[in-house]
Amino acid sequence: MDPADGLLEHPYDIYRRLRDTAPVHRITGPDGTPAWLVTRYDDVRAALTDPRLSLDKRRATAGTYRGLSLPPTLDANLLNMDPPDHTRIRRLVGRAFTPRRIQQLRDPIRRTADRLLDALGPHGTTDLVASYAAPLPITVICDLLGVPEEDRLDFRQWTDGLTAPDPARPHAAKEAMAAMLGFLTGLVEAKRRAPGDDLLSDLIAVHDEGDRLSEEELMSLAFLILFAGYENTVQLIGNSVLALLQHPEQLAALREEPARLPSAVEEFARYEGPMLLAMRRFPVEDVTIAGVTVPAGETVWVSLSAADRDPARFPDPDRLDISRDASGQLALGHGIHYCLGAPLARVETEIALAALLERFPALALAEGELRWRPSLRARGLVALPVTY
Repeated sequence: MDPADGLLEHPYDIYRRLRDTAPVHRITGPDGTPAWLVTRYDDVRAALTDPRLSLDKRRATAGTYRGLSLPPTLDANLLNMDPPDHTRIRRLVGRAFTPRRIQQLRDPIRRTADRLLDALGPHGTTDLVASYAAPLPITVICDLLGVPEEDRLDFRQWTDGLTAPDPARPHAAKEAMAAMLGFLTGLVEAKRRAPGDDLLSDLIAVHDEGDRLSEEELMSLAFLILFAGYENTVQLIGNSVLALLQHPEQLAALREEPARLPSAVEEFARYEGPMLLAMRRFPVEDVTIAGVTVPAGETVWVSLSAADRDPARFPDPDRLDISRDASGQLALGHGIHYCLGAPLARVETEIALAALLERFPALALAEGELRWRPSLRARGLVALPVTY
């Protein structure tokens, strides 16, 4: 799994070859450690719900890939947990992402989208990631948690430093992590002194009053909501816009029938989702996947993008088709670890696209080479230059 092999620019070509060759592959990760890669839809879907595949890094055998190294204060998050702790914490935060709460956010999201588009003016050229796809989810998730406006630009820079660190700055990721930890520590202390009408204040109250969240769980949960709430959504919005601009017939069909937007978002997620790989997993015992036995403790990667381009599940999978029934796509996971903020990401993407297409009927790609973020797990653009 080497970015030099074309995985960043052409991941679907490589995953197609792997999927066609065998359902499970023994691979070497970018850090040189061994792992197992699952590529076919049925096997990926089953792996995502298999309780024998743990997210707990303590289950990992020494010398295997364990994922991003976080300080202990931020490591007690849902992406490293199994039941019962996972069940308990997810239930606590789940009330922020209920269908009713998400619907209540529609109007504020649309107002934010309109404000960002107002700032662009009626015509011009812009990097749509920097001017629209990124600030929209930052605003939404920071409003939800109660992050002051003056801190939001720093937060975006830290998140970018973690998800796509600059190879020329080998210590950038650690610096971003330290800065984010300091910021969250100060934010929690400020919310304790002066609680607000926001999710973080609610979670602090749960911790302080009922002792149901440890201090590390509280900090880790705040980190995860901020981090994942931004990363997945900015990539889904940007990838969706790119897919439409590269397929003018689909863009024309969506403009003609904007009511298709909710189902079209499912197709965008299937076609060019925000994550190539799900979180690594570790078998708690020897596990057989598609006839291949994976020893306990070794790293298992399941490819969401390979699964969503599997022709056994989605006919003609490399074709974008907004009229397709893309239900069952795995772009945001499946099972108990299904992305907690997936309903919010869907609504944000739907509203972002609706506002953008209404405002700019002549939206088009600007000249220049598109660059993808240097990540084997996430799928997102560094920039999206457009004219409007």
